Amino acid sequence: MVATNVKAETMSLMDQRSALEAEMNAIIAHLSQPGAPGLSGNLIDSEGFPRSDIDIPVVRAERRRLAELRNDHNEITDKINQNIQILHSARLGTFKNSGNDDGSDSQTSSIFDTVGSTPSQNVLLRHSPNSMDVDVLVSRPFAMVDEIADASPAVEDGLQLGDQILKFGNVEAGDNLLQRLSSEAQSNRGRAVPVVIMRQGTVINLTVTPRTWQGRGLLGCHFRML
Repeated sequence: MVATNVKAETMSLMDQRSALEAEMNAIIAHLSQPGAPGLSGNLIDSEGFPRSDIDIPVVRAERRRLAELRNDHNEITDKINQNIQILHSARLGTFKNSGNDDGSDSQTSSIFDTVGSTPSQNVLLRHSPNSMDVDVLVSRPFAMVDEIADASPAVEDGLQLGDQILKFGNVEAGDNLLQRLSSEAQSNRGRAVPVVIMRQGTVINLTVTPRTWQGRGLLGCHFRML
């Protein structure tokens, strides 16, 4: 029940943040249009007189409003991050309590040795998630990069040693992971695959494209099932 309430609150906060961002973008666009003073441009001319080509009171009001919105945005983002940590901890606790004692959940996969090529600038670091990421964030990572080859597609795509995988294409934690991962990679050969990872507590969205290269496989990294 607590997790449900926290998630509902998080979704509401995300909606509020989206509204703030829309208003901020509108103000920025208005202040940045041709002839406008921008976010910090002078409101006086070269002779020290108020500029006659702009509405100075409106510009000042918009700048003040933008500062207020940024403060509100930061506060909401901090609260979202706190809630995400609560949800993530609750989900991990659930899995831990229901986990197996026979070690069967620590199987190892070398599938990606035979299995990602978009430049690393496609990596999007999200300090806080949007509403579409909430369920992914509170999900249990199902694999970790424990080997990665130099100059491999995995490196070029932005993967790093120790990254924990929350989602690979349409694959999330569940049954038959090896078979599903293999099918996802092989069926997307030459096509970008969205991947969501957890890196040192931060969620990162990137894309990998299964492809051949000079080394082994299509990605050149090894995933260990968690």
